[in-house]
Amino acid sequence: MANYPAVSVIIPMFNAERFIAECLESLLVQTFQDFEVVVVNDCSTDKSCAVVENYLHKFNGRLTLSRMEKNSGSGAAPRNKGMNLSRGEFVFFMDADDLITPTALKEMYSLAENYNVDVVYCEKYYRASADLSEIYIFSEQKGRLVNEPTFETEDLAERINEIIAGKFHGVPWSKFVRRDFLIEHEIFFPHVKISEDELWTYGLLFCAKKFLRVPNVIYVFRQTENSISRIERTPSQTINFWINPLIKGLKTLDNLMNKTDFFKQNPQYRCALLENFVHTRLSCLFEASRKTKMPAIYGAIKEEFGEIFGEHDVLLSILLADLIEQQKIFMRLQERITELEKTK
Repeated sequence: MANYPAVSVIIPMFNAERFIAECLESLLVQTFQDFEVVVVNDCSTDKSCAVVENYLHKFNGRLTLSRMEKNSGSGAAPRNKGMNLSRGEFVFFMDADDLITPTALKEMYSLAENYNVDVVYCEKYYRASADLSEIYIFSEQKGRLVNEPTFETEDLAERINEIIAGKFHGVPWSKFVRRDFLIEHEIFFPHVKISEDELWTYGLLFCAKKFLRVPNVIYVFRQTENSISRIERTPSQTINFWINPLIKGLKTLDNLMNKTDFFKQNPQYRCALLENFVHTRLSCLFEASRKTKMPAIYGAIKEEFGEIFGEHDVLLSILLADLIEQQKIFMRLQERITELEKTK
């Protein structure tokens, strides 16, 4: 019988030659050594692969470098490929420019085993500057944080309310997950330009009976300019960047909910979650389109998403463009009202 590792660390990589060595070094010094590392290169154009190849011998066969056939544009497809290549009892996702503390895997594995859970969720993490000169503890989620390992409620209605209230951080590197659980429930990352992490997290919350919140701070998130959300784009590209999850992500969320009887029996929660997903994306979309004229908005949407809309490409493109334009008018009106109130 094959001797499988306890943990698979999966790292999607694109043009990370500046940071991938430090990422791998943080894994080499782990106090818990029963793990493998699966790096999936997303068609990097720099020397990232050469750096990883120099580390192969240091991991004594526990490091694998795989390659995507074409650039996917996000971490979703590389993570899915890494999942398929992994063999661990648990999986842990890292970004190629980040690090973990020396006891990170030991802490996560011990918690997962001792509490017999599907998911261990770290509410806090270290946020660091690119050169690591500034590091501080941070949390994205709203509401009170736990001081000790605490089971999340199994009541899905309460979980939905917590999602809407912002009590979960969607990034994959805040979760340590049992691999069989992911495979059994077919929880993979959808291929959308942004929001794939959040949708993946929804899948965990819909299906995991034992979801453990912990106060452990084990992940070092490095703020770099490589983030997909920080790439410079033209106004039209920015609009389509935020419409992409609205169109493709919304259908993914709908399909996720179709798998769960709860949503069939409770349409009010289904509607609330869909509404929350749409509104949060629209707020970013409206802000991105403030200086773009109606014809350019329509043209960008029609060109990017016309085939997806099918025979309704003209109708849906013009309706979306008009919605954006009306919201811009509303935002300007609100700003004007605020200015007038300040002068009173």
